[in-house]
Amino acid sequence: MSLWGWELVTNLYVDGFNLYYRALKDSPFRWLDLRKLAETLFPQDSINRVCYFTARLNARPGNPSQRQRQQAYLRALATLPGFDAYYGVFRSGVKRRPLAEPVAGLPTYVLVRDSEEKGSDVNLATRLLVDGFNREYEQAVVLSNDADFAGAMRYVRDDLGLRVTLVNPDPKNSSPRELATAGRLR
Repeated sequence: MSLWGWELVTNLYVDGFNLYYRALKDSPFRWLDLRKLAETLFPQDSINRVCYFTARLNARPGNPSQRQRQQAYLRALATLPGFDAYYGVFRSGVKRRPLAEPVAGLPTYVLVRDSEEKGSDVNLATRLLVDGFNREYEQAVVLSNDADFAGAMRYVRDDLGLRVTLVNPDPKNSSPRELATAGRLR
């Protein structure tokens, strides 16, 4: 039972890239109303905030409109009540990598375009903890399949005494064991 009645004050913490690459990328449904998702999954609870963690994309060869599509989606999300976006950085560069199957007499290394997101995971874990310390929720829902959040989730559950629920965005794969033991599964 909640301090305010039967419903739990709930914050949703969304790992944006994990959600996109695990559930949305290969589907026709890319524009997900995250508040509606939370209200559908937790109809008995009061959705307080939706916290979305991502990095702004750079234009990429072969997909120059990717950045504009992301910006449009972020503008749409910003219209949702209680929505906050938190940004890491997206770094692109060229790296030298070995060939998986080198051919004798030919180079064994190639240059590849490498892109990686930095900071979003740390931002999510930090916000989860700060909001928990400040008692901004009674239940935190983490939408991700990234085992890096297990420690922060366990801390919120064990040391702060708050409920943590994990929603795995990947319908094909189970949650990593570390995550499954850190919070309730939904």
